[in-house]
Amino acid sequence: MTADTPFDKRDGYIWIDGEIVPWKEAKVHVLSHGMHYGSSVFEGERMYNGKIFKCNQHSERLHNSARILDMEIPISPSELDEIKYEICQKNGLTDAYIRPVAWRGSEQMAISAQATKTHLAIAAWKWGTYFDAKKRDKGITLKTAQWRRPPAECAPVDSKAAGLYMIATLSKHKVEREGYDDALFLDYRGYVSESTGANFFAIKDGTLITPTPDNFLNGITRQTILELAEEHNIPVEVRHVMPEELGSFEEIFLTGTAAEVTAVGKIDNYTYTVGPFTRKLREAYETLVRS
Repeated sequence: MTADTPFDKRDGYIWIDGEIVPWKEAKVHVLSHGMHYGSSVFEGERMYNGKIFKCNQHSERLHNSARILDMEIPISPSELDEIKYEICQKNGLTDAYIRPVAWRGSEQMAISAQATKTHLAIAAWKWGTYFDAKKRDKGITLKTAQWRRPPAECAPVDSKAAGLYMIATLSKHKVEREGYDDALFLDYRGYVSESTGANFFAIKDGTLITPTPDNFLNGITRQTILELAEEHNIPVEVRHVMPEELGSFEEIFLTGTAAEVTAVGKIDNYTYTVGPFTRKLREAYETLVRS
């Protein structure tokens, strides 16, 4: 099996609705509500050296995401924690990416989904860096997306809901065709928001700046970086960021469970260095998750 092997053709095991089944047998019916109406929530987590980073925090967030979508996860956060470790052990993994996902089933096919059952699956696999590791020391490239993040009044922005990623896929496809690694979203007001799957940080005059999370998910890795900045006596500003400011920033990086701490070398026509603050916080994060 290689990194290019389709995900439905891989070997191993997946936990689904209370059973551990062979990977290739983990099936969902084509008429599941989650497939047709986007009623699905998920998490992305990493295991380092046999320990899932902030495991319970992710489990609690999955429950919260489901509640926001009027779904109920059928097991408790602590039970979720145990199953995540169980499936990693079953697959012989000590360093892994873990994907819990919950979705509405096929009991009812309509906008209303009162009669549907909430299904749950947990998969885990070996996965390295999200972006090209060769770009670690020069940074990835971003281009501003044509789509914008919606306001909280128009979408469940505090939920890690599958449907919210539709514009992320469209935006990432477009900029990849133009030679960029990822897209940068502005929000409905024109403020800098996030990338397609990671939160945004910038450095200016020794201060760490990050957008106010009022229309995007306040990532667990984002919160961790803010904690690390405080520990390292780095001043922090959480505020709205205008796109006109992009040219004045000295360093920019993205954070997320998949992206970890990824330096940015270019946004549109602006270029940046992978400077000392990015390196310090990246090293502090890597030390923390492996401790």
